[in-house]
Amino acid sequence: MPTNIQAKASVFICQMLSNAFQPINVFRYDQKLKTLYIQAGINDNLAIIIDQYGEWEFV
Repeated sequence: MPTNIQAKASVFICQMLSNAFQPINVFRYDQKLKTLYIQAGINDNLAIIIDQYGEWEFV
């Protein structure tokens, strides 16, 4: 289950993507790594990982 801070970070990122008119194609929580993965963009060219502390990065 995602942490509260992870959930808040994911809402922030999804809102940024939405504001930029970018589709969100994949939204997945990895229970083993405890990370959220978001793949977005018209050509799937944006990939973001959010760790359990709410820190995120493009990959």
